[in-house]
Amino acid sequence: MKILQDLSREEIEKLVEEHGEKKFRSQQLFEGLMQGKRLSEIPVSAALRNALSEEFEDEPVKIKETFVSREDGTKKFLFELADGNLIEGVFMRYKYGNTQCVSTQVGCRMGCKFCASTLNGLVRNLSAGEILGQILAVNRAEGGTLKERAVTNVVLMGSGEPFDNYDNVVRFLRNVSAEGGICISPRNISLSTCGLVPEIRRFANEGLPVNLTVSLHASSDGERRRVMPVANAYSIPEIMEACACYFEKTGRRYIFEYTLIAGENCDREHAEALAALVKGKPCHVNLIRLNEVKERALAAADEKEAYRFLGVLEKNGVSATLRRSLGSDIGGACGQLRNAYLKDKECKNEN
Repeated sequence: MKILQDLSREEIEKLVEEHGEKKFRSQQLFEGLMQGKRLSEIPVSAALRNALSEEFEDEPVKIKETFVSREDGTKKFLFELADGNLIEGVFMRYKYGNTQCVSTQVGCRMGCKFCASTLNGLVRNLSAGEILGQILAVNRAEGGTLKERAVTNVVLMGSGEPFDNYDNVVRFLRNVSAEGGICISPRNISLSTCGLVPEIRRFANEGLPVNLTVSLHASSDGERRRVMPVANAYSIPEIMEACACYFEKTGRRYIFEYTLIAGENCDREHAEALAALVKGKPCHVNLIRLNEVKERALAAADEKEAYRFLGVLEKNGVSATLRRSLGSDIGGACGQLRNAYLKDKECKNEN
């Protein structure tokens, strides 16, 4: 079965026309989808609904469970796809708006040592409509409309490597920012990559000025290879050149994510090396205290270490912040909720 949310507004208009319906029906259909409604809920003609139901999923992405953090109110959603696969996302409230973190793949094949998403490898890519469907479902669940959105900002930092699913992600970005739909500006969207250099360069020419975020986590290739297998394919100098290309083409400064791992990359020497690497470049450094994954033998730097590291960067004139940890009591890091759910289900089946 196909997914209507994969289609652009123009493609939906063409689809409705092919079924012999009047143009206003396409507006009804498109608006209903963008409001997060199931196909069976949208007030189109019975003939059109029945015809589309034979070809398209009624609800390609549905919220299976919701978990709310007692610490900060962050919400974690477990989504079920039409084929039974599970993905997850996080909804975070900030002073400047509400941010939703979305997944782009079921699982991940990048193999980063600090991430739960990659523990069971890649299952499959998500379609553009399945990525968009996460936002539509949460916007509706949180009482949002097309005029008053509950979701105002989006980060592609959930399960999966967005550039490993390039075509679907680009289609999603065009659809989510299109006029008449949920219409989230590319400038309010951040895309996080582990550093796929050819795709960064390709993306610079797409005309989509999103906030590019690169997972760096080290200032030397040797140290980066210890935690990120992708470092065997692309060096830090190559990443720097690709980011410079992105800035040149889009005018958007880029962001480096740097996860602070105890005993690995968070002492003064590492901070000085990182400062030397990025100083003077049109970038920002987002420091993150590791969200520990029990299957991995890595520990988070303590708060004192984190602020000491931040201080070194700031002293060297580097724009940097320490990300506030949210949702730690509900498995806030990508992949943790899905893995826990699958393990629990496996244990129940065994018993």
